Amino acid sequence: MSQDKLVRDKIPQIIRATGMEPIIRVADSGEYAARLRDKLREEVGEFFTSDQDPEELADVLEVVYALAQLAGLDREELEKLRAAKAEERGGFVDRYIWSGNRPPRTA
Repeated sequence: MSQDKLVRDKIPQIIRATGMEPIIRVADSGEYAARLRDKLREEVGEFFTSDQDPEELADVLEVVYALAQLAGLDREELEKLRAAKAEERGGFVDRYIWSGNRPPRTA
């Protein structure tokens, strides 16, 4: 495991269960926000290299939930925002790839 990074809440107790003593500290709010963004990049990277492992995708979601909480949103509020945006602009189900615009055809 890489050192000096944000880890899940139970990692220190998991390390202790192996007989080791983790070296940990609690991040202040500014560092926490920055470390969450770093963690999101890390988890997205792991998902990309995992051949779409659903557990890696769940890790991405956990970080997104933590970022939402930091922004003052709970999971339900985040879901409401997502659903409203999907209602207004759609989701990604239709698989459209946009390549730009051209002027309308004239008759």
